[in-house]
Amino acid sequence: MAAYTAVDDPSAHFKVQLYTGNGSANHAITFDDTDTDMQPDLVWIKCRDDNIAHCWFDSVRGATKVIHCHSSDTETTDTDTLDSFASDGFQVDADVKVNTNTDKYVAFCWKANGSGSANTAGSINTTGTSANTTSGFSIIHFTGNLTSGATIGHGLGAAPHLILTKSLDQGNDWGTFHQYMHADPEDYAMKFNTGAARADQVAMWNDTLPSSTLVTLGDEGRSNDDEEMIAYCWAPVQGYSKFGSYIGNGNVDGTFIYTGFRPAFFFMKRTDTGSNWTMFHNRTTPGNEIYVSQDINVLNDEDADTGYNDVDFCANGVKIREDNNDLNASGALIIYAAWAEAPLVNSNGVPCNAR
Repeated sequence: MAAYTAVDDPSAHFKVQLYTGNGSANHAITFDDTDTDMQPDLVWIKCRDDNIAHCWFDSVRGATKVIHCHSSDTETTDTDTLDSFASDGFQVDADVKVNTNTDKYVAFCWKANGSGSANTAGSINTTGTSANTTSGFSIIHFTGNLTSGATIGHGLGAAPHLILTKSLDQGNDWGTFHQYMHADPEDYAMKFNTGAARADQVAMWNDTLPSSTLVTLGDEGRSNDDEEMIAYCWAPVQGYSKFGSYIGNGNVDGTFIYTGFRPAFFFMKRTDTGSNWTMFHNRTTPGNEIYVSQDINVLNDEDADTGYNDVDFCANGVKIREDNNDLNASGALIIYAAWAEAPLVNSNGVPCNAR
């Protein structure tokens, strides 16, 4: 059997970690898988039990600096949140958003390349670009200029299919580029922190697709405010990550989405009308169907309602199991992003198992 992956060990680049808060400072969270140790560079933490903020931390901006993907709020420095990135995990303090006693949390963690360095490939010199070319992920810290056609270097060597941008100093919405949100994705944009439909906004990406070296920006504050900005970029990697779309069929026997791997994390969004960004992961239900979901753009706790948002994580993709309008509306274009737990076939020709 031919190999079908560029990454044999997804856990060296991405992990989903569950933990229980203890309400105390210096609470060390060590990744509990038995695979490769990984020092994360992006940590996204969400309480599973309460309507508490989504918190994003990265090694380029530095520990304790938090932004929220459900909100347009500016960056804040909070020393009671995540205070360090560890060699195989991270440490949190006593803030309720990351460490309420007995509350349950999930953390999605990506490896880039540490605190990064300046990238001068674009017209804007970035103050820090941290790029993991193996897994197709980079973090870019830059000062925008509100100028159409400005460019920043992403360091990936391949064109990103998913880009999230946020002004750190202004209360702007999150900008979102997804390669499959429209036939001409460079002319459109979405907001990661709201459920709004895609919108025709040439000003976001200046009518230009990202290249293997650059992201082109418009004169829109969500992508290129004249303030400090952060951008997260993901390029697809065979057998490890995939970004695509599917057409809903309005049936409980829903669409099958081929990824080429057994997913660890999957999120999706209907593009043509208002609906929540919804995420699923592999840690809360031991087998299929996965009926536990959580919304990205709102503050809700986990939804464990069987018969509403149900999916299967298969050895080679995702099977949609419900007919609701957000997940599987008939004829709707729905975009997704997925990262692997295991490739369908590793470089030694060994296939992975289904759940």
